[in-house]
Amino acid sequence: MEEHLTEFRAAGIQPVAISVDTPDESRDLSKKAGYTFPLLSDRDAETIRRYDLLHKGAGEHGRDIARPAEFLVDRNGVVRWRNLTGDFRVRARPEQILDAARTMP
Repeated sequence: MEEHLTEFRAAGIQPVAISVDTPDESRDLSKKAGYTFPLLSDRDAETIRRYDLLHKGAGEHGRDIARPAEFLVDRNGVVRWRNLTGDFRVRARPEQILDAARTMP
């Protein structure tokens, strides 16, 4: 995501990541990885549950985590595109996200 921020922003996309990590963990990860887009903490997994992305017990020491997913949400909060996977190593390619954004109304 980070390498394609210019392209995303030119297409009107603001990447935001959400995890069950604490705010400190999210901040540390962002700093270590060099992320400049927001990495939000959903410690109680409220938003993660709302999007049906909770992967119970799949984290370290059986901790609940978010299932990998990418969404394109319009200005009105309507999900226009999504990519869901059960494998944390599999993510949408930037080109897929940009192509999906170009077809959004």
